[in-house]
Amino acid sequence: MNFYNNRISIFVDGNNMFYAQQKNGWFFDPRRVLTYFTKEQNVTLVNAFWYTGLKDSQDQRGFRDALISLGYTVRTKILKEYYDDASGRYSQKANLDIEIVVDMFNTVDQYDRVVLFSGDGDFERAIELLRSKNTHITVISTEGMIARELRNATDSYVDLNDIRDQIEKYDD
Repeated sequence: MNFYNNRISIFVDGNNMFYAQQKNGWFFDPRRVLTYFTKEQNVTLVNAFWYTGLKDSQDQRGFRDALISLGYTVRTKILKEYYDDASGRYSQKANLDIEIVVDMFNTVDQYDRVVLFSGDGDFERAIELLRSKNTHITVISTEGMIARELRNATDSYVDLNDIRDQIEKYDD
């Protein structure tokens, strides 16, 4: 494979991945993720984006600073509170899907391969459009948390548990 086909960008839907990791009972290390996807010879990491919702502007400050020092571009949005009629409870959500898609298309000329950490079916159409531009898309998620539409639209799907030994975070 020539150099031109090995420019990679990584997009991490932080909130979606938090729940996937919680479901699996283990967490991945953002540094090991970068190492894992750039270990092939001639692979160039162009961008790594991390998207997360915050309770307030200081929320996750240390974690965000660590991500930035690793080379991630961190995008945040303050969580909004919603009332769920079905459960009768309030829940918080920060939907960063639009930010992820905008960054994917704004940087599309810079990469050949995308690694998307998300199971959200809302990305189906964006993935289809990126593939039409000869971009290779890999989606990383976990069973029971990946939308059928997203899995169907992608070039390849990798379950987090299949790469656990390569990306798991170890307690220091």
